[in-house]
Formats: sequence, C-alpha cells, structure tokens
Amino acid sequence: MKLYYSPGACSLSPHIALREAGLSFELVLASTKTKKLADGSDFYAINSKGSVPVLELDNGERLTEGPAIVQYIADQAPAAKLAPANGSWQRYRLQEWLNFITSELHKGFSPLFNPATGEEHKALARTQLASKLAWVNAQLEGKQYLMGDEFSVADAYLFVVSNWGQYVGVEVAGLPNLVALRARVAARPAVVEAMKAEGLIK
Repeated sequence: MKLYYSPGACSLSPHIALREAGLSFELVLASTKTKKLADGSDFYAINSKGSVPVLELDNGERLTEGPAIVQYIADQAPAAKLAPANGSWQRYRLQEWLNFITSELHKGFSPLFNPATGEEHKALARTQLASKLAWVNAQLEGKQYLMGDEFSVADAYLFVVSNWGQYVGVEVAGLPNLVALRARVAARPAVVEAMKAEGLIK
C-alpha cells in the first residue's frame, strides 16, 4: 500500500493507524501547496481533489477521506483493536466521533490556515473551536480515550487535529482531560515512529 501524505497534516492520522496496525506501506510525499509529488508529477492525477490523505491499495484502488481510510486500515488488522467490529453499536459510536472530529474540529481549523481569512473571521473560528474542544474535554471525564479504556483510530485523529492549535492560537492547556489524552497518544510507539518519519520530532 501507499499513503500519500503531507507532514503534520490530517494524513498523519492514517499514518499512525498503519503503524498501529502493523501493516506494510510506503509513504509518498505530496505537497498540499504546489500539488506536486517529490518527482515533480501532478498530485491531481492521484487525487482530483488535490488533498491528502490518499491510500493506494496494491490492486491500484485509491481511497480518500481520513475517516474512511482509518476504518479501512482498522478492518485489515482486527487484532490491533483500532476500531470496534463492523455492525456493533460501538462501531457507530466510533463513526460518531470520526464525523465530529472531521466536520466540527478539522474543518473548524481550515480558516485559521488560510492566509486570505480576515482577522474577525479567525477570531470567531478560534472561539468556536475553543467551545468544541471544551466539550470534548468534558466527554473525556473519567476516560483514558474517546471510546473508554481502549485506544482507537478516533484518538489518533483527535491528537493530530488538536495539535494544530499551537500553530494558530487555539489553546488547550486549560483542558486537562484533553491534555492527558494527547500525552497518552503522543507516548505510543507507533505515534512516535510516525512523527519521526514525517520529521515532526527528532
């Protein structure tokens, strides 16, 4: 398999999942700014949306959109317990979290990374994100991870997205449950490996 990624972007979430699952894969760097691959070829030829992540299977099939990709990865390695079994109530709970993270948090950060966004809009985006992250913090009360005591692909996604706050002025220091979850995720060997491979830590 190949994972098309950009360092520190949302593609870090499936990158972590692949390592947690113990699956064999190749990393392919794709610039989200130039829309080019390292060899100079056009990334739009891989994904017409021009965004990462893209997971390319050995048969040539390509899957896009992080929440779909991480569930596919989890289902390839059920013993790793990265997602509850398909059809179970808990699986729908996982999908609930993945949808919240992608639509309410991930997309909430988008205006803050866009140079064309005005300061008034950015201030509103920060306020909305702070409120949603505070809600997540409340849901984590008494839990190790989003789904309870077991790490899941949703935790990796939350870790990646919430890390963006440090670059755009969205503070999480006052959210102890979220801070503790992030520390637990950051300490996982697969997460350390993924972040080193992307040059995010030494």
